[in-house]
Amino acid sequence: MLNTTTSRNWLLKYKLYHIPFWCLYHYLWWVVAIGNPVKAANSIILFPFYIKFAFYVIFQAAAVYFNLYYLIPKYLEKGRYTAYITLLVMTIAATACAIVGGYYLCSAVSGKTFEVLFGPGDYCFLHFFGNALPSTLASMTLAMSIKLTRNWLQTKRRQQLLEKEKLETELNFLKNQFNPHFLFNTINSIFFLIHKNPDVASASLAKFSELLRYQLYECNDKQISLSKEIGYLENSIELEKLRLNNNVEVTFEYYRQPVSHLSIAPFILMTFVENAFKHVSKHADGPNWIRIQLHLEGPLLAFNVSNSSAADEYSAPIIDYGGIGLKNVQRRLDLVYPGQYELEILRETGSFEIKLQLQLAELRVPQLLAT
Repeated sequence: MLNTTTSRNWLLKYKLYHIPFWCLYHYLWWVVAIGNPVKAANSIILFPFYIKFAFYVIFQAAAVYFNLYYLIPKYLEKGRYTAYITLLVMTIAATACAIVGGYYLCSAVSGKTFEVLFGPGDYCFLHFFGNALPSTLASMTLAMSIKLTRNWLQTKRRQQLLEKEKLETELNFLKNQFNPHFLFNTINSIFFLIHKNPDVASASLAKFSELLRYQLYECNDKQISLSKEIGYLENSIELEKLRLNNNVEVTFEYYRQPVSHLSIAPFILMTFVENAFKHVSKHADGPNWIRIQLHLEGPLLAFNVSNSSAADEYSAPIIDYGGIGLKNVQRRLDLVYPGQYELEILRETGSFEIKLQLQLAELRVPQLLAT
C-alpha cells in the first residue's frame, strides 16, 4: 500500500500522467488524418515511424508547456501582447521545423529514401505545412483551451466560496450587532431619564428609534452612504454614554464635510467603537477615556479609536470585537475591501488603539426609470 501511494504521489508531482494523454492525443490526430485506426497505429508503432511519432509527442509537449508556464505568465498576463504573439509564433514555427526533422531522421535510420517512406513531393514544405504545423497549432489550441477552462472554473469556484463566506460573515456580524444586552441597558437608561430629565430622555429615545430603524431597514445593502453610517455612529455613541459613569470622558472628532457621495459597508466603523466602550477602564482614582477620530482626505478614510484600559485588558490572543472576534472582523475587511485597507492594532500599558485606513468608493445611486 505504501509503495502504491508513493508511486501515485511521484506520478502526480512530476505530472507523468501527461505522457499517456499526449500519446493518445496524437494517435487520435493520426486516425483523423489517415482515416483508418489500424494504419494510424502502424504509422506510430512500426520501425522507423515511431521516431517520427516521438518527435511529435516530445516537441509539441515541450512547446505547450513553454507557452503555458513561461510565455503566458511572463508576457500575456502582464499585458505584453506584441512580445507574446511574436514569441508564440516563433515557438510554433520552431516546433514544426523540429518535427519535420523527425521525418528525415526516420529516413536516415531506416536506410530508405524519404520518398519511399513518406511518398513523393516537396518533402520539407509538404510535411511542414501539411502535417507538422497544423498538428502543432491544434495541440497549442487544445492545451490553452484546457488551461483557460480550468482557470475559469477555479476562479468561479473561488468566487462562490468567497461570496458564501462573505454572506455568512455579514449575517453573523449583523446578528451580533443587534445586541439584546445593549438594547435592554439603553431602554433602562432612558426609563430612568424620563423622571430625571424628560428632555434628554426624549432626545435619547429619538436617537434609539433611529438606531433601530437603521439596523432593521437601512443597512441591508452591501454598500450604504457614509453619511448614514456616521449618523448611526453618532447616535450609538450618545446612547452608549448614557450607560457610562461620569468619570469616563468620551470625545468624537469629526470635521463636517460632504460625504453623501461616498459609500461604505455597514457596521464597519461601529465594531471598533463598541469594543472601546466594552473594554474602557473603570479606574476610581484615575482617568478613563475613549477617543474617536474620523478624518477624510478625498476617498481615503482614516478612523482611529483609542481607550484607556486596565493592566490585564487585551491579553488574550484573540480580542473580542462585539462578540465576533478579531479574525472575523479582519476577514470581513478582506472580503469587502481586499487590498484597500490598512488595520493597525496598538497595545500599550494603560491604553488600546485601533487605526483603520479605508479606501472608499463612490456611492452608486440607481437611476429612476422614466414614467
